[in-house]
Amino acid sequence: MVLLAAAVCTKAGKAIVSRQFVEMTRTRVEGLLAAFPKLMGMGKQHTFVETESVRYVYQPLEKLYMVLVTTKNSNILEDLETLRLFSRVIPEYCRVLEEGEISDHCFDLIFAFDEIVALGYRENVNLAQIRTFTEMDSHEEKVFRAVRETQEREAKAEMRRKAKELQQIRRDAERSGKKVPAFGGFGSTGMSSMSSGSIITDTIIESEKPKMAPVPVRPTGSSKALKLGARGKEVDNFVDKLRGEGETIMSNTGKMPSLASNVLPPPVNVESVHMRVEEKISLTCGRDGGLQNMELLGMITLRVTDDKVGRIRLMVNNYDKKGVQLQTHPNVDKKLFTSDSVIGLKNPEKSFPLNNDVGVLKWRLQSTDEALIPLTSESHSTCHPAGTICYLQLLWSGVGAPVVGDVDGEYKHDSRRNVLEWSLPVIDAKNKSGSLEFSIAGQPNDFFPVNVSFVSIRNYCDIQVAKVTHVEGDAPVKFSLETSFLVDKYEIL
Repeated sequence: MVLLAAAVCTKAGKAIVSRQFVEMTRTRVEGLLAAFPKLMGMGKQHTFVETESVRYVYQPLEKLYMVLVTTKNSNILEDLETLRLFSRVIPEYCRVLEEGEISDHCFDLIFAFDEIVALGYRENVNLAQIRTFTEMDSHEEKVFRAVRETQEREAKAEMRRKAKELQQIRRDAERSGKKVPAFGGFGSTGMSSMSSGSIITDTIIESEKPKMAPVPVRPTGSSKALKLGARGKEVDNFVDKLRGEGETIMSNTGKMPSLASNVLPPPVNVESVHMRVEEKISLTCGRDGGLQNMELLGMITLRVTDDKVGRIRLMVNNYDKKGVQLQTHPNVDKKLFTSDSVIGLKNPEKSFPLNNDVGVLKWRLQSTDEALIPLTSESHSTCHPAGTICYLQLLWSGVGAPVVGDVDGEYKHDSRRNVLEWSLPVIDAKNKSGSLEFSIAGQPNDFFPVNVSFVSIRNYCDIQVAKVTHVEGDAPVKFSLETSFLVDKYEIL
């Protein structure tokens, strides 16, 4: 088969888009296409017509024609198969088969035609491969970008945490009048850099902010200095008025209380060995299903407050079947963890640092498998983790207040921001689903994206600390444990 040209033309023979695969002048192509409608008038064939030099293989596309110009000695069966592939490509790029739409996407069609035919001969490709080649979509590039973004986030979080830690240590040293200590790995006594084996690592949930030193009381008396806050009473009256209208007012810290702080109970009976199993999820999925991206980061954080229990080992139960990637801290014995699922220091003679949060184990799960979505919305609503508090926020660009019908849980409408907030107090085995019915004028796209937030007292990847023992003698050590599964970003687009 030698294909000379492929073209989309009108019934009058006017070329809208044409691609030549051999050396041909524009005048020659336009002459061949102009003669094509006249040859069809003979009415002898309905799939191809021939002249003394070329063959026209064509297919009607509503008011247009998809035409292949080939040599007369080409295989007609191969010509017809190639014609069907060309005809299927056009609707991939043009919503309607009209002259204006074809002209608007002419370059897209030419690129697709080049994937079908090269130098006049048919390539062994299908429609899915053509779509992939023209989009130039690279899975390796996506993986590389995701890894790089994750590394950048981890580096920024580590930098902020180190800066806060140094700032707090300097404040403590200045208040006590002591010299600012050197920083190094635990067990080290000399001056060293911050990267000298310190086992402190980044955590998923920020630890408590250091308490500020009390402000010294100034002596009372008259002063001619400028007084700030003289209009405080007027501001307070304005804030009270906003609260009376139902508006949520931020506190002085500038942050609204998080869902986790309102739901998760504060730890009680904290032992000398205390651990936090924390997970955060970032997820983006479609309104009709389909997972675009999901990334889950988890960590086990250890805090030891008594040097008598500093030399310990943690027995970890890992029942995860989702393909999570585990990573221990560099100062943890990796071989011991790989063989026995036990977290212990490489040097068993050393102790874990006292009164510091130590990230001893991290894990990461990234997937586009729709079956791994923990909480789905729209036509079905299910949830994997038990004991969950769910919170959805719908924002639309229309006007007016929604008329709410049947609702499970509670809802709140913020007229100033055009936001409907719906919360479910508990999602567990007995309460697997919930629904909210409301009506309001608008288009479906006006109600997306939907932001979701939830808190669970069970982690998603089913990784837990089962036992803590002394290094010598394997005697059990009493410990306390917190578990939380939170949302970093959860959007339904």
